[in-house]
Amino acid sequence: MSTSPALTSQALMLLGGAVVAAPIFKKFGLGTVLGYLAAGVIIGPLLHQITQGEQILGFAELGIVFLLFVIGLELKPSRLWQMRRDIFGLGTAQVLLTGAAVSAILYETGLLDWSGSVITGFGLALSSTAFALQILDEKGDTNTRYGQRAFSLLLLQDLAIVPLLALIPLLALQTAQDRTTPLEDFAVAVGAILAMVIAGRYLLNPLFQIIARTGAREVMIAAALLIVLGAATLMQLAGLSMAMGAFLAGVLLAESSYRHELEADIEPFRGLLLALFFMAVGLSLDIRVILDNYQLILVAVPALMLVKAAVIYTLCRLTGSPHNDAVRIGLLLPQGGEFGFVLFTAAATAGVFSAGWASLLIAIVTLSMALTPAASALAGLLIREQDEETEELEEDFDGAGADVLMIGFSRFGQIAAQILLAGGRDVTIIDHSAARVRQAATFGFRIYFGDGTRLDVLRAAGIERAKIVAVCTQKMEITDRIVDMVQAEYPNARIYARAYDRSHTLSLRARDVDYELRETFESGLVFGRKTLEGLGIGDNEAQAIMDDIRRRDEARLVVQAAEGISAGRDMLLFEPVKPEPLIKPRRETPPSLAADDDILPATTSSKAKPENDVLAGVD
Repeated sequence: MSTSPALTSQALMLLGGAVVAAPIFKKFGLGTVLGYLAAGVIIGPLLHQITQGEQILGFAELGIVFLLFVIGLELKPSRLWQMRRDIFGLGTAQVLLTGAAVSAILYETGLLDWSGSVITGFGLALSSTAFALQILDEKGDTNTRYGQRAFSLLLLQDLAIVPLLALIPLLALQTAQDRTTPLEDFAVAVGAILAMVIAGRYLLNPLFQIIARTGAREVMIAAALLIVLGAATLMQLAGLSMAMGAFLAGVLLAESSYRHELEADIEPFRGLLLALFFMAVGLSLDIRVILDNYQLILVAVPALMLVKAAVIYTLCRLTGSPHNDAVRIGLLLPQGGEFGFVLFTAAATAGVFSAGWASLLIAIVTLSMALTPAASALAGLLIREQDEETEELEEDFDGAGADVLMIGFSRFGQIAAQILLAGGRDVTIIDHSAARVRQAATFGFRIYFGDGTRLDVLRAAGIERAKIVAVCTQKMEITDRIVDMVQAEYPNARIYARAYDRSHTLSLRARDVDYELRETFESGLVFGRKTLEGLGIGDNEAQAIMDDIRRRDEARLVVQAAEGISAGRDMLLFEPVKPEPLIKPRRETPPSLAADDDILPATTSSKAKPENDVLAGVD
């Protein structure tokens, strides 16, 4: 048995093109996807070494099939639920608004009929998952706040390809051989999906249990391929896409104990066939159509990127993202995506629009992808100020719930937690710093990643079981928000709060918290006492002075609560020492300003008070 020399040479050229082009393009920050596309264009339309691009593309679409299967495996219901607002709210709004806007522009300009405009508009609404995640990974921003929102948008877009592919048969022209109506085709498709769901629920896991008992690795790989290709073929027979079938199979196996093994088995096939798919897209490009319409392409690419960036920025701002994050997300996702290649190729095959138009769209998407690194770099010029990005982790409160729920675990909380643990009390700690959570976990603290200003997070962390809620957050506005929320939802909860300064202490007392303490007060007293001792004053006398200052401070707080922040100045004086203020008050300082820790009105903001954590020493 011999292999055709022509087939062997074509395979060698494709493999060689992938091996050479992908590393070069990745080195220049353009991504491997554009490298595969460029290799296909050079081998096919430019050098004419391979002319059967469409035939290779038909086989290479299996790469998209395997990709959607892997995406389905990652979509555990618990993860979707945690990100539901961004995925199904922000993500759905972005696809619908961007798709509707681009479709309307295409239809009004007369470039396409309504069906072609819909497929094109919604196809261009999808962004490049491969490019965006690569940029986030290179910048180390994958787990930042804006990186997680961008990922949510990409995830919804990946999900959107499924209904868009299912929409193509309904929009395609019915041929003379068709004996069924689009409505009948739709009913068949729904029936096939239901059959898939039933089979996945009752057959797939038992099947893998039987195979696993054999211990044969190659049989497990064969079973994985059988499941993916079988599901894909079933959907194709029902008039839908193979990719949709693979995606459903992945979702049905997302909770399976064999999920990770299946992903590992499929990954080599997915990577190789996906590279072949992008190369086949390059092989299938009609260069003449692109050259004849280069003016349209030069206008369409920046117009597409501008429309998408504007829609994404606006939606992110409306859903709570700060300006800087919205700019970063908008300029990270303005390009067309690799799933557009899939959608446009399938639409051209089904007759929704011509193959020439598909080549034009592929060129537009390719150029927009090539401009993505430049667009992302532009974000640095448009953000108002460099803000520190907050890394995000998956919220998992398994095992949470204790006598004390501590919110915030910077230096103040770390010291307090040690006292509680030494007293034999369990403490559940939540903090919104991923780095702090990781570091604290290595020291044995029961700490969970979460935003303490969210009621659902507090409930998941066991606030209903807690005897005391210890609010140890750094910023007074955050502390106040948490205290107000806890008092509104759990009026019987005992709240111990960390106060930022004197005015914050008065504010917390007005809220009737059970206990509050200024973060620097006690340490300042001890420091002053030790300094007196260093100057030769006896231990007992220094202790008496410190106790007297503490009593004066408490009395002054009582007066200030009744008469205002400027009251009680006489209590700062020692008797019978000459009544000189410890620090002369500045007359130009208005008494309405927030008071600093202990003496005078403050001129600094709590927002500008960073805390560096040293968990090993816990300060």
